[in-house]
Amino acid sequence: AATKLASAEKLMYFCTDQLGLEQDFEQKQMPDGKLLVDGFLLCIDVSRGMNRNFDDQLKFVSNLYNQLAKTKKPIVVVLTKCDEGVERYIRDAHTFALSKKNLQVVETSARSNVNIDLAFSTLVQLIDKSRGKTKIIPYFEALKQQSQQIAAAKDKYEWLVSRIVKNHNETWSNVSRKMQSSPEYQDYVYLEGTQKAKKLFLQHVHRLKQEHIERRRKMYLAMLPQAFEALIPDLDEIDHLSCVKVEKLLETKPDFLKWFVVLEETPWDATSHIDNMENERIPFDLMETQPAQQLYEAHLEKLRNERKRAEMRRAFKENLETSPFITPGKPWEEARSFIMNEDFYMWLEESIYMDIYSKHQKQIIEKAKEEFQELLLEYSELFYELELDAKPSKEKMGVIQDVLGEEQRFKALQKLQAERDALILKHIHFVYHPTKETCPSCPVCIDSKIEQLISSRFIRPSERNQKNLLSDPNIDRINLVILGKDGLARELANEIRALCTNDDKYVIEGKMYELSLRPIEGNVRLPVNSFQTPTFQPHGCLCLYNSKESLSYVVESIEKSRESTIGRRDNHLVHLPLTLILVNKRGDTSGETLHSLIQQGQQIASKLQCVFLDPASAGIGYGRNINEKQISQVLKGLLDSKRNLNLVSSTSSIKDLADIDLRIVMCLMCGDPFNADDILLPILQSQTYRPSQCGSSSSV
Repeated sequence: AATKLASAEKLMYFCTDQLGLEQDFEQKQMPDGKLLVDGFLLCIDVSRGMNRNFDDQLKFVSNLYNQLAKTKKPIVVVLTKCDEGVERYIRDAHTFALSKKNLQVVETSARSNVNIDLAFSTLVQLIDKSRGKTKIIPYFEALKQQSQQIAAAKDKYEWLVSRIVKNHNETWSNVSRKMQSSPEYQDYVYLEGTQKAKKLFLQHVHRLKQEHIERRRKMYLAMLPQAFEALIPDLDEIDHLSCVKVEKLLETKPDFLKWFVVLEETPWDATSHIDNMENERIPFDLMETQPAQQLYEAHLEKLRNERKRAEMRRAFKENLETSPFITPGKPWEEARSFIMNEDFYMWLEESIYMDIYSKHQKQIIEKAKEEFQELLLEYSELFYELELDAKPSKEKMGVIQDVLGEEQRFKALQKLQAERDALILKHIHFVYHPTKETCPSCPVCIDSKIEQLISSRFIRPSERNQKNLLSDPNIDRINLVILGKDGLARELANEIRALCTNDDKYVIEGKMYELSLRPIEGNVRLPVNSFQTPTFQPHGCLCLYNSKESLSYVVESIEKSRESTIGRRDNHLVHLPLTLILVNKRGDTSGETLHSLIQQGQQIASKLQCVFLDPASAGIGYGRNINEKQISQVLKGLLDSKRNLNLVSSTSSIKDLADIDLRIVMCLMCGDPFNADDILLPILQSQTYRPSQCGSSSSV
């Protein structure tokens, strides 16, 4: 049956969005008269209202119920505003429902959107019995379920926003269109509404912007110390300036705009400069922030500390230079207590002082060695009458040390006795074998300097002379002297011949050479043992030894051969290429060790200025141990020397100069600060300057 309603000119519904804006929305008024009604929701406000008595409300609801009950229509009691509900009011409302034929009660909150649908679905079930019975959930349990549902939907929506929105400049209208079809967006909007979805989007965009600004800020602050280092590195310039004056000083620097940019609008993080990724210069208004001022204070403190540390270094060096306790070779552990004080430890680590001390020790040790070398030269008479190997006995070393012991330059190396003894032995070796290799000034020996100077100004031969050289018929022939005692020369000659072809040809680098061998084992002053004959012009000599006696024979033979050619026009034997070879000795070694023979051989090779080959370094041995590869290398070296001699002899101008007997002897001291170029320059600039016939690298 129809139910009569008296609500003329009342709106059927309205929402909070329409309050004060009713005219902007569609309006539908309640009809006046009779209307078909299937059920009623009897609402009871359980919140604490202003100037309102709940008991009076309950009486009004009770009278209203009595009127509704006459319609015989289903009724559901709805408790509203349960989010602000009073416990007693809720309890009294339930009691009222029980007293009225056990009415069903639904606890709701429109603000929180809790159980609103449940209230209507419960009434619909009472109207339509065919529908399943709806389970009524208490407000707080429903609120918990809804909160969980909203939280899950919020997480999914925030994930969606973070995946789509990567730039803080995105707009809501653009992003919302992209998310329109996403279930994460639809579910959250259904639960919380569009405004809350937009609010979360704006929060995300704001967070992106703040993160972007913070990254830029960190980048600027990281660059700021570098800018200070480049623009204001001088402590005296800024030590007593305030921050304001420092900013003005920075603006006067030529490279100011290389590091900073002055913006028209400030602060920088509220301007479009944050999105100017191409301009990485520091906004100058950043200097007014506390982190920037702290970095400036740190820069100032750093400069002060560096100055103090530099002062400590200078003071420490002065202590080292003036302290009588610091002597060459004294360990740091012994010296530390004499030169360190508390101030030193406050400013620098001990490792830095140790490094300075190590460098100072190196300087004073080098100086002490130089002074000791001068001392050895002053006492040159102590090193006379030593044996051939120039190795003094323990008694002789004792005598040398006794004589030099009272000298301060000797005592200066007291803590470096091993190095001092090594300097004495090196000096003895130089006295008996004075070469640029044994020179105490090596590698700045004056002989080496002159050789480098002359080599750099060497005039190359003409192409014509090179063609004459290549067409020389003697270039394919090698004449080799083999010098050795007690059958060494003959046996090695036989071994080499065994490596040749039937017609005494030897292959070097794929080319055939005629090899002529002349073994010599006797007195070289006899014609039968002469290095040179009318039919044999030697290109080189292999000197063999396997004992001290055979080594002495080699030395005596070479010296005799050179003496026999002094004063002669064809004195090329003086510069004949030599190779000294240690071969294995058969039978008893008579107590001589291999090491001793090698050492003696090296000393003699240095004295004779020739190549030395021992079994370990060259792989050449006697008998079956002969190495064809090494023999080829020796012969190739002699072949190169022969070519160089032919090159020099083929120069016509040298032949003309060979008759000149004028010689200029220049004596220059190794270590002398005077430049050798100044002495030799007038000669080397001469138009007649040519390389000498003797082939020496230090003669012209």
